[in-house]
Amino acid sequence: MPEFKPAYLIHGDDHGRIGERRAALRALAERESGSNGVESFEGDHAAPDIVAGALAAMTFAIGRRFLIVDGVERWKDGEIATHLLPALAGIGPETTIAFFAREDGRAKVSPQLAKAVEKAGGVVAVERTLKAKELPKWLQGEAKRLGVTLDRDAAQALVGHVGERQQRLLRELEKLALELGAGARIRADDVAAAAAHSAEHQVWGLVDTLVAGDDAAAMRAYLELAAQGESLARLVPLLARRVREVLSIAQRLEAGENAQQIKASMKGSPWTLDRRIAEARRSDVVRLSRTIEVLADLELASRGASELSDPTEAIRALHRIAA
Repeated sequence: MPEFKPAYLIHGDDHGRIGERRAALRALAERESGSNGVESFEGDHAAPDIVAGALAAMTFAIGRRFLIVDGVERWKDGEIATHLLPALAGIGPETTIAFFAREDGRAKVSPQLAKAVEKAGGVVAVERTLKAKELPKWLQGEAKRLGVTLDRDAAQALVGHVGERQQRLLRELEKLALELGAGARIRADDVAAAAAHSAEHQVWGLVDTLVAGDDAAAMRAYLELAAQGESLARLVPLLARRVREVLSIAQRLEAGENAQQIKASMKGSPWTLDRRIAEARRSDVVRLSRTIEVLADLELASRGASELSDPTEAIRALHRIAA
């Protein structure tokens, strides 16, 4: 049976994570006390005086009582001091109240509320959207919490494959932890192997073969994607975007910039940027520019500008790129 604190304040600008925590708390509360033991306060109903009144009200509910309050980032210091502080100071032993604040711009939770929650013996937790450079270290901490070890390269690789959304990163890390088991040490190869099952990451594999000029591998990658039902209408823009990124880096390298200058001016995880720079060095500006032109022709063909089928046009284009 979980042990509940008298009060919780969950706030920050990571709205997705705050929503997850709210849903998790409500599910726990309903398992503990049933739906009748949970009261929600939202919109105009989530005002300090109304919530304070509910805290002070007598209830005939059996077991622990839960109050879930949304939108407290809108509450003013004066309202909190007048109505809520006295109510929190006298919170009953079988009552738990949880405040949720989705902060944005000037909408910030009052420090008075945070102090009142702590004084009542509660917990204050901040869910903050991290910058890209902070994500690998955060992932390593989450891995430790899950009972596995994630090395630095693997953390960077995970950000490179999945993107910068913390909820999605955490879901992928949880999958890896379940797959590899407690105590596992997760390396970059493990991350790449897990990501290889995703169609989008197979698209990146196709780009790798095109940039490298590997005709046979490019053909195999395309045929696998086609067998999964991936259409040219979806594939070509993805391919073109990635090749343009590599072309831009190749042009900068050719102009005399070094890798550190390029990385400092671009967004993304260090692991991803290192890969893009390595790809640019393995290719050249002329070849990449020609690839963009061929992909543009392929996009037109996929929109009905050719009498040939999409797979035939795709195979012809891949041969031209790799030639």
